[in-house]
Amino acid sequence: MTFLLRFGAVCGLLSGLFIALPGAVEAFTGETAVTSFVLGVSPALAVPLLTALHIGQMHATGTFGSIGYAVNLIGLGLFGGAAYALNLVLFYLGETVANDLAAPTRAALLGSALVFMVGTVLFTIAMVRARVYPRIPVWIYGIALPVFAIAARLPDTPLTSALHVVVGATLAWLATAIWRRAQAAYGTPRTA
Repeated sequence: MTFLLRFGAVCGLLSGLFIALPGAVEAFTGETAVTSFVLGVSPALAVPLLTALHIGQMHATGTFGSIGYAVNLIGLGLFGGAAYALNLVLFYLGETVANDLAAPTRAALLGSALVFMVGTVLFTIAMVRARVYPRIPVWIYGIALPVFAIAARLPDTPLTSALHVVVGATLAWLATAIWRRAQAAYGTPRTA
């Protein structure tokens, strides 16, 4: 259990950094191959964070928390796949190809964002009710991540860059809260 919490915290911190830092850089440079790559990888690191968040509060959330976690996990998987495709596939195909996506592809991308948004809201409600994690990052998580899903296909602007920074900082804040809870509950990690 302690390994999963700490692993989730480390991955969550990396995921937050992999969202915030490219967002900050893109405010000045626009989207680049490097920032696009780092952003495309970040959702994979958010999965262990989400699991650690759930493990840390499941004693207080009951069935509703598990449902919120499940929907958020599926939504993160779908949205993460979409983010990967947008940042690591469509980026290299150029703006013309990205704008000419077929209707089923656009519907799939929109559907993945919708499932992610619903899951995020449900999981946020569970976190608010559980009162395990700090309130400020929990509320920001519930507001900023659905907006982040909507903004995924918007052109890069200083506003979308700022949103990346806010989302990344929120994930890092929650990851730090998990690490502290694990350390308080299980002590300092042993070295081999």
